[in-house]
Amino acid sequence: MNDTEAKAKLEQLGQTHLLQWYDTLTETGQEELLAQIEALDPQLLSVFRQYHKDGELPRGRIEPLGALTMEEIAQNRERFESAGLEAIRQGKVGAVLLAGGMGTRLGSDKPKGMYNIGLTRPLYIFECLIHNLMEVVDKAGAFLHLFIMTSEKNDEDTRNFFEEMKYFGYDPEYVHFFIQEMAPAVDPDGKILLEEKGRIATSPNGNGGWFSSLVKSGLLALLQREGIDWLNVFAVDNVLQRIADPCFVGAALLSGCECASKVVAKAEPEERLGVLCLEDGTPSIVEYYEMTEEMITRREPDGRLSYNYGVTLNYLFRTEKLTELLQNTLPMHIVNKKVPYIDENGEKITPTEPNAYKFETLVLDMIHMQKDCLAFEVDRSREFAPIKNPDGVDSVVSARELLQKNGITL
Repeated sequence: MNDTEAKAKLEQLGQTHLLQWYDTLTETGQEELLAQIEALDPQLLSVFRQYHKDGELPRGRIEPLGALTMEEIAQNRERFESAGLEAIRQGKVGAVLLAGGMGTRLGSDKPKGMYNIGLTRPLYIFECLIHNLMEVVDKAGAFLHLFIMTSEKNDEDTRNFFEEMKYFGYDPEYVHFFIQEMAPAVDPDGKILLEEKGRIATSPNGNGGWFSSLVKSGLLALLQREGIDWLNVFAVDNVLQRIADPCFVGAALLSGCECASKVVAKAEPEERLGVLCLEDGTPSIVEYYEMTEEMITRREPDGRLSYNYGVTLNYLFRTEKLTELLQNTLPMHIVNKKVPYIDENGEKITPTEPNAYKFETLVLDMIHMQKDCLAFEVDRSREFAPIKNPDGVDSVVSARELLQKNGITL
């Protein structure tokens, strides 16, 4: 795209201010800005206008969804694990690590996965996850393809870190990095913000964008060539999670469901976890802040919470179904955030209150587009140690305690 074409596109979108400082940029700076303008999706601005007109779409009819309990899993463990290990040995299972985030809330300016949670020795979040995956590799006698989603901000650091650490013993031939797609930030009037004179303010397009980003990077051909039928998607921050867990994989395979989710029983009714449920008869996730008081406190005759099973962001999806979903558009969520920008005078502004809107797709919408979903209950003391804060609930401190209880030397 040249500057004339960029101007024509921006005139149609009402965003010509993005070229205000174009003539002051270096040739490289101009090329980078033009590339960003070319990548702008006009549909996003239509979504924003509709959002301001109608707000978020109302939810459908919400009902509880039960789970395959830990007791039921224990009774069938041998059968589930055997089926899962066979699928892994045949190369039918891959893993996708969502690692685009930074360690900002932990006081780090590096990728979150590089955060050191060790006390007497270095122990990185990435290292914990690879160690957990290596347990499966050793049991199956076969490596799985591991796809690591980074962001524009942390891609180089992440790749260099894995090389420096020699992939923590994982075979690098089976590790594939790809960058998450970005979306622009807009002000309350729908004007796209500039981060710098030659750069649009952007942010990752939400955890629902992982598969489209993987495909855009050219990795779909590898999935098809290698015959990878299932992808286990997991977030970077849960250092205890079991990845490509053969028991989980086997249970999903034998269930015939289109997808599966690891869940934990809520520690208390008010726990801040999204809950796996049914929405208009298909699987869905209701975030904790969307739950009514009646939903939070409702119980079954046996005393168990009706909305009892919180998701851990560890999912299994069928590759074939994901490829079908590419033909559809995931709902776009509009989120009010603090976004640094430059004003009309080129002055850098760092807001103290939310000033802009970001566009995000969410993995929970991918769940809702499936026919059914197996909820697979796991022991939170063995598999749920998320690191979101430096201390308190779901923190570095709580994760360290759980790692030590599971025999990990810190």
